[in-house]
Amino acid sequence: MSYGGRRGRRGGRGHRDGSGERLDRGAGAGRSRGHSSDFEGNRAAGEQSDRPPPHLKGREIGMWYAKYGAVRRKQADRRSRAVVQMDEAREQHITQLLNSVQSDQARQDGRIRNPIVSMSGSGHAAVSREGHCYFDGDAPEEEKHQTGIKNEEEDEEFIPDQKKSTHKSKRHCSATVVKDELPDHWDEEEEEQQQQEEEDYKGKQRRNDKDVEFLFQEVVRDSSLDDRLKRDLQNKKSDPKYKEMLKFREKLPSYGRKEELVQLINANRVLVVSGETGCGKTTQVTQFILDDYINRGMGSMCRVICTQPRRISAISIAERVAAERAESVGNGNSCGYQIRLQSRLPRRQGSVLYCTTGIILQWLRSDPLLSSISHLVLDEIHERNLQSDVLLIIVKDLLNLRDDLKVILMSATLNAQKFSKYFDHCPMVHIPGLTFPVEEFLLEDIVELTRYCPQNLDRRPQWKKTFWQGKNCRPEKEEKEAEYRESWPGYARTLEGRYSDGTIRTVEMLDNDEKIDLELIHALIRHIVLKEEEGAILVFLPGWDNISSLNDLLMAQQMFKSDRFVIIPLHSLMPTANQTQVFKKPPPGVRKIVIATNIAETSITIDDVVYVIDGGKIKETHFDTDNNISTMTEEWVSLANAKQRKGRAGRVCPGKCYHLYNGLRASLLDAYQLPEIMRTPLEELCLHIKILKLGYIARFLEKALDPPTEKAVNLAIKNLNDLNALDHSENLTALGFHLGRLPVEPHIGKLILFGALLGCINPVLTIAASLSFKDPFFIPLGKEKMADMRRKALSQNSKSDHLTIVNAFQGWEEAKKRGARHEREYCWDNFLSANTLQMLHNMKGQFAEHLMSTGFVSSKDPKDPKSNINSDNEKLIKAVIVAGLYPKVAMIKPSYSKKRPGVKVYTQADGKVCIHPKSVNCEETEFNYRWLIYHLKMRTSNIFLYDCTEVSPFSLLFFGGDITIQRDENEETVAVDRWIVFRSPARIAHLVKSLKEELDSRLEDKIRNPAPVDWQNAQSKDCAVFTAIVDLITTQEKPAGSAKGCDRTWPSAQRGQHICFDDDDDD
Repeated sequence: MSYGGRRGRRGGRGHRDGSGERLDRGAGAGRSRGHSSDFEGNRAAGEQSDRPPPHLKGREIGMWYAKYGAVRRKQADRRSRAVVQMDEAREQHITQLLNSVQSDQARQDGRIRNPIVSMSGSGHAAVSREGHCYFDGDAPEEEKHQTGIKNEEEDEEFIPDQKKSTHKSKRHCSATVVKDELPDHWDEEEEEQQQQEEEDYKGKQRRNDKDVEFLFQEVVRDSSLDDRLKRDLQNKKSDPKYKEMLKFREKLPSYGRKEELVQLINANRVLVVSGETGCGKTTQVTQFILDDYINRGMGSMCRVICTQPRRISAISIAERVAAERAESVGNGNSCGYQIRLQSRLPRRQGSVLYCTTGIILQWLRSDPLLSSISHLVLDEIHERNLQSDVLLIIVKDLLNLRDDLKVILMSATLNAQKFSKYFDHCPMVHIPGLTFPVEEFLLEDIVELTRYCPQNLDRRPQWKKTFWQGKNCRPEKEEKEAEYRESWPGYARTLEGRYSDGTIRTVEMLDNDEKIDLELIHALIRHIVLKEEEGAILVFLPGWDNISSLNDLLMAQQMFKSDRFVIIPLHSLMPTANQTQVFKKPPPGVRKIVIATNIAETSITIDDVVYVIDGGKIKETHFDTDNNISTMTEEWVSLANAKQRKGRAGRVCPGKCYHLYNGLRASLLDAYQLPEIMRTPLEELCLHIKILKLGYIARFLEKALDPPTEKAVNLAIKNLNDLNALDHSENLTALGFHLGRLPVEPHIGKLILFGALLGCINPVLTIAASLSFKDPFFIPLGKEKMADMRRKALSQNSKSDHLTIVNAFQGWEEAKKRGARHEREYCWDNFLSANTLQMLHNMKGQFAEHLMSTGFVSSKDPKDPKSNINSDNEKLIKAVIVAGLYPKVAMIKPSYSKKRPGVKVYTQADGKVCIHPKSVNCEETEFNYRWLIYHLKMRTSNIFLYDCTEVSPFSLLFFGGDITIQRDENEETVAVDRWIVFRSPARIAHLVKSLKEELDSRLEDKIRNPAPVDWQNAQSKDCAVFTAIVDLITTQEKPAGSAKGCDRTWPSAQRGQHICFDDDDDD
């Protein structure tokens, strides 16, 4: 019987882990048939027999075994529960602390709060004062308005003055700490001082934010600047560099439409410019606008902003435009760029700025009208990513408020009409491309050319493949597949006479296989190499597994091992060196073969490609709102993908493109991929909508070009309610206000805030940067096992992917201090990307600046000692990870299988899941605790958990959901959200619950009134409560043994009791 395969109703008494509910129901069903007496009788008599009573027969025996197994499993679950306990000294200290803090609070606000009585009395003496956790949402009605920000019109954030104090770099709680006497009076001036400090620092963030520096420019007509710009442009025409570049520009198709484009832009508020690859629209249209204003003596009034979907595009295009104008990029010249954490700004007036779409959305927070921008050019809008679709809604509304703003939408050709219609049928202009002719071949042509015949096809029926491969088709895809199957017989008849019988049979066989046939690609590459002219070959495949397999297939052939071939796999997981090698043209007689994902469709251009092999598939992420899970599946490419891939072959000479799908499939391809807004979680977007004050979320998103489903929007709002980022009137809470302003998704934002409040900001920022960007590890082809070993070594037995990255980052920083050679060697030895690590470093700096500007820390240095008093405490860092990522929790259970020793992992919603093979916990068999916290859950062939960390009971109790105290048969338990259950004496459970409520109260105050925690202030309630929590998490979960095999950078902290999953208790 599988654990948690179906979910039962929640609530009630006892263990609530999905499995228990099913088993209870099964046992109940057995009792209703009158067989329970035999089983219960055996138990009552104390018999330990594992055999049924002799009078049972047939089906009755099977039912007895089912009940017996269920009870055994439930008993095993109870036995394996961790015990929540604390020593007598700490018990007394926390009782005294809570009495003191709560009595003081009662004096201040006039409310009577029940103190915690002596723990020698009944465990029920402790009474919850409110019974509600601020961070779990669902605030009582009378509190809803208090949790919002003080003034919804207030954009500014504050930085409080910091008290001068010295801190030790490392801090360990000990028994002497908890026995210290509590102060007679708490510091009652904290809040008043905070309010005064807020007023003093109001508005400082706007002044210091470099990302909005270019936006804040008052655009005033400057005649002297107009004359100077006009003179400079005239002088350029005699510059040899400018003249040489102008010759190239004049050959571009877009240059021939210069006058028409300028006239249309000046005459209309919105214009759609569609163009083929290579037409020059991205580099030329912005220059046409600028030069027109300069020539008309109005250069000082022109500020053109052009958005790009990718960072690399914004930089490379700005550099190209600057080169065409015989200038350097930025440095106060006419063209520059701005991306997250990096910019080279042009002059403030009479200029063009290329930036990512996210920068514009950030600007809108500071200036909703984009008052200083004259022209907004939105490029690559056909890609339909989340940010560009949101920006389209905002810009459409903005046009109603700004008569002087010009908007130019630049798109590929297939759906330009749709954008024109969205903007009230605005004019369109089309620019033809500058590419050489490309001959296209379909699957039937390829089979005919190569005479290929598949050897090892999957012979299972279609429905079985779908079942075993975990295929989870959306309804519209299923309809398309049904149409395809219905049309196939007719299409097969059209092939007769044009292709051999063998080809038709092979095409039909290949059609029944879901997977890409790599042997066919191998045969096609051989055909091109032996029978076609010189030229690089570019192969498009959906993912790393395909790329790796094809590379192995080629390298197994003696022919491709020779120095006449250079084979380059290209994937985001590959080292950056590979991505630079791909642009180099090989020497004569050497053929380059690039195996890539869709990164090579638009993000990079390989000039010497003549032959393109289009695998026909692409990996696409979707969000299943019914099950609240992301899914990643291989889908057929869209017509837009196929067109981009074809275009890669004709940049330098006539080329050939081979599509691995037949003509019928080609006729049924979607025009475009589903827009990202319709297939992704919307929580981060919803927060941005509230931060930008764009009204009710659903009403705003209804105005999208393709609105997301009502179910997806409601789920996002519910998740934000549960996180307490929004109240039930859809207003931002104080927490939501801070989360919305951090440039990360809400759970990672919460992780950052708690890291700041609990004094471990440096490692937490490393984790947050990695989760919001990517981890720094790459996978070298052929060395996957070695890379896994190095990653495991860097984990230092922490049983945490998050701490593995912290260790890797710290090692990189130390190597970097010793010099460039040491840095290179460290990255090479540990399969780390130096570029990614540098990006994480920059992101940490940005996060720290934001925390300082809002008042959570006193320094923008992530390593500031005052913000890292607990950064050496591994257990506390894991607790902070729980605070950020909860309720993404999974349970570890033993595997009794002799064939597959190890552990099984379950979530409450999905039942059995798998740890992703990339994780350091994937093959772990010995855990300290039974619980994991994870960042991402994705369904591919199975449901996989990405980036997981083993966490302790106290971490879940203090930073998880609601605590309930209950009895399970004769066992006293304490549970988090009724399904994460621990054994605990009732008095300890009530003490923990009261301490959690006080912790929530302290954290809530800090979120509403940000200020650094003064860990040295004995009069501070914050310090007293936080210190008690840190002490319990650090010292009260003692191990039975210690970890072996690795030298740790963390100080040796005690670990929880080991749960060794041996196969000696097989049920």
